[in-house]
Amino acid sequence: MTQRAWLSAYPPGVPEEIDPTQYSSLVVLMEEAFRQYADRVAYSFLGADISYAQTDRQSLSLAAYLQSLGLVKGDRVALMMPNVPQYPAAVAAVLRAGLVVVNVNPLYTARELEHQLKDSGAKAIFILENFASTLEKCVASTLVKHIVLCAMGDSLGLFKGAVVNFVVRSRKKLVPAFDLPDAVRFNAAVAQGGRLPFAKPMLHSNDVAVLQYTGGTTGVSKGAVLLHRNLIANVLQSEAWNQPVMRDLPPGQQPTSVCALPLYHIFAFTIGMMLSLRMGGKLILIPNPRDIPAVLHELKKHTIHSFPAVNTLFNALANHSDFNAVDWSHLRVSLGGGAAVQSSVAKLWFEKTACPICEGYGLSETSPSVSCNPVTATAYGGSIGVPLPGTDMKLLDDAGNPSAPGEPGEIAIKGPQVMAGYWQRPDETAKVMTVDGYFKSGDIGTVDERGFFKIVDRKKDMILVSGFNVFPTELEDVVAQLDGVLECACVGMPDAKTGEAVKLVVVKKDPGLTEAAVRAHCKENLTGYKQPKVVEFCAELPKTPVGKVLRRELRKA
Repeated sequence: MTQRAWLSAYPPGVPEEIDPTQYSSLVVLMEEAFRQYADRVAYSFLGADISYAQTDRQSLSLAAYLQSLGLVKGDRVALMMPNVPQYPAAVAAVLRAGLVVVNVNPLYTARELEHQLKDSGAKAIFILENFASTLEKCVASTLVKHIVLCAMGDSLGLFKGAVVNFVVRSRKKLVPAFDLPDAVRFNAAVAQGGRLPFAKPMLHSNDVAVLQYTGGTTGVSKGAVLLHRNLIANVLQSEAWNQPVMRDLPPGQQPTSVCALPLYHIFAFTIGMMLSLRMGGKLILIPNPRDIPAVLHELKKHTIHSFPAVNTLFNALANHSDFNAVDWSHLRVSLGGGAAVQSSVAKLWFEKTACPICEGYGLSETSPSVSCNPVTATAYGGSIGVPLPGTDMKLLDDAGNPSAPGEPGEIAIKGPQVMAGYWQRPDETAKVMTVDGYFKSGDIGTVDERGFFKIVDRKKDMILVSGFNVFPTELEDVVAQLDGVLECACVGMPDAKTGEAVKLVVVKKDPGLTEAAVRAHCKENLTGYKQPKVVEFCAELPKTPVGKVLRRELRKA
């Protein structure tokens, strides 16, 4: 492969580089959007529309409120909410006040939450009341002194908001009892801040914007330090990459994206919220993507242009009986990330929408996007595409040297979106950064002569059978093509004869699917050492809230 051979794969109009210096901070980007698109809808949520002007006013009031608490530039503020309008308002407020966003998974246990609050040193938190009982169990052990309590109906107006809150609290019983006597309600904080002075801080591109904690699946959860310039770069890289299909929207059509992935995850944070702000777009906030009928019911109301999602969500939607009730004819970009997109899912999605899933690749440590397939592609290629503008990628062997041509290696990444390091963990940072500034991803990949990269797996997920490497994604992709299979995953299990053996877990789409049929399909498509020794069926695969399969849970079973 010649150096940067991937540039020849760039669609016409996509630049080789982007200029992240055009914004000195994310705040400048957001405030530009607030001014230019004041009258447009910024967020759509449960039938309510929130304008750019509303988000501007609300976030400025909240920023003044945060400053009144004595918080100073660089202090950390945790956000523990699903996709509700308070989330983007709080993000804008925290950043406008010169503070640092700490994204928190709202489904964390008290132990996990305590670790993240302690590790980040967060002094304040915005939290949906549904999860307040978890905070109550651990807040005394943290530095958190200020709690802003949100409710599902906060942004829906007095009447509708009251109805939604009543249903959530009393009918669905989704708010466990809690005791946080010093907490301030979200709307009260907005009202109070609106009467307070605001001092605009001096922000620079090298200031910390976000602490994005890794999932903790490879050890203790660590905070990736994302600077303002890292996130700005990734927004501009993503915008440039999507331009070949997004620039020709019909006049009068506002770019509209689905935000079904949780905003606390960096994929939705950057490619959903921040990119939508940059484009003056409308973001459809989906609070619970696991409720597929509710998701489809909401999407019926909108003209949709962009849909970032993970393989499991694409699969669940495309297999639902109400899928065709949504008008998919305006869809321009279906971006697959977070986990490998399976060819069977990509095929079904394209058949039903005529918009191919454009698979990309990224990590929390890279803001997140690193590579992507061209959005002009019409066929599933099975790769993670080519590096985005301004990004370099290479493969390293176990000694840290470039892999031999044609050989797999650890994917290493260099670009303006790469994190500054792990929060207060120089030892962990040193393990993943090379002397020449590349971030070692922990993912094993290959690259072809055109510069298209392909993930063969994570180091830790590789199965070693009698000295042969088995990469789970290859096996899973083969099994997923079998009629009757809804989902599947495989892991290694100890084996006295071969060291490790393959265990395959399958979720049926067709109740009549048998183990014999699965084994016959594997025998036809996989060499002997790759075939599963154990085949199990289950009702559903264990997953993270983002939709990644938790292989470690399958290993325990």
